[in-house]
Formats: sequence, structure tokens, C-alpha cells
Amino acid sequence: MAFGIKKKDLQEWKRKIDRGQIAFLTHYWLDERFPGCTTVTKVGCNDMEKLIEWGKNHGLQAKWIHIRKDGYSHFDLIGERQTAILKEEGLMEHIW
Repeated sequence: MAFGIKKKDLQEWKRKIDRGQIAFLTHYWLDERFPGCTTVTKVGCNDMEKLIEWGKNHGLQAKWIHIRKDGYSHFDLIGERQTAILKEEGLMEHIW
């Protein structure tokens, strides 16, 4: 279950994706499959090769991309990997 997403943040994430940028969106999230995890960061880009390459640079596999028909395909980052990647990217404001 996702919550805590501001409409303007979602719109900005989509705008960046539409421009072919790597875009980050962090929000609160609860899923019983991942106990102790309370946030998820969605990392998207409409340039699939760019997104795949970005993922490879962070040890992520292309098969982990959530492919969406609406063009907002993305990786979902959770837990320790989420924190480590956000630190590597210098996105401390996304770590809650």
C-alpha cells in the first residue's frame, strides 16, 4: 500500500521521465512481504537502455524493472539497497 505521495512530486517525477532523465520518487509504502521496510524509491526513465545501464551501475538486473504500458517503467528500491543507492546518488533527502 502506497501513501504520502504529493501530487506535485509525482508530476515532477513523470516530467523528468518524459524528458529522458533518470528520475527518483520516494514515498511511504507498506507490504507484508517486506517487514521493516516503510519506504520505496521508484527510479524511472523512458529511455529503457539508459535505465538498464543506470541499474547495472548499481548492481540491479534489467529483469527487475517494473515495465509499465503508460511509459513510467521503473526500478523499485527498498531496504538496505535503497539506502545505499540513494547515498551513492547523493540523494540524502530521499532517505527517511
